Amino acid sequence: MKAKKIIKIIIDTAMLILLPLLMAYSLIGEKAHEWLGLTMFLLFILHHIMNPAWLKTLFKGRVTLLRIYLTGVNLLLLIVMILQPFSGIMMSKHIFHTSGVGGMSFARTVHLLLSHWGFILMSVHVGNHVGTHRAGKNKGVAVLLWTTAIAMSIYGAYAFVNRDMASYLFLKNQFVFFDFGQSRLRFMADYASMMCLFACIGAALSKGLKMLNRPKRGISKDE
Repeated sequence: MKAKKIIKIIIDTAMLILLPLLMAYSLIGEKAHEWLGLTMFLLFILHHIMNPAWLKTLFKGRVTLLRIYLTGVNLLLLIVMILQPFSGIMMSKHIFHTSGVGGMSFARTVHLLLSHWGFILMSVHVGNHVGTHRAGKNKGVAVLLWTTAIAMSIYGAYAFVNRDMASYLFLKNQFVFFDFGQSRLRFMADYASMMCLFACIGAALSKGLKMLNRPKRGISKDE
């Protein structure tokens, strides 16, 4: 395996690990949250440096439903990942020491909204990559992985409702409730399952749209 590909895998894996940790804001502490958030932003920049092809081909090639969908998700995620650090910097108490400068209430609301939508979009983004790549040759392994993913997704749907995620996505609740009596392992399991749920949704959508782009058998593209 080439060194560049190994580095890309390390960066992407690190971002996936950091994502649920960042959602555990009060459970890991403010200082840790700020440093992990900064690390995530730097990894996001490295991710784009290591994957320049998307930006280079953004306005090239044939426009299809699949491409519109993938580009839409990527652009929304890009906007969220650019704006979210700025709202975090406005509330910083440890790294940038800008807390109390002004607009704290607005920054907190924006950060809450962007963090939850960023969580969803990044999970869907991961699923999109799975859905647009060919399945491996080992059918048994593929079935096992999909069975595990579906089982986790079912629990993820329960966790999504149980943790009232929709209220944060649509700002019905502007303050995150943390049960400090719960185990951190349970919290991470819930968010990992929700990540799996939205990754499966992304994989299903991208795979379905990819199948729509295929020409029907016996019919040429020119017909």
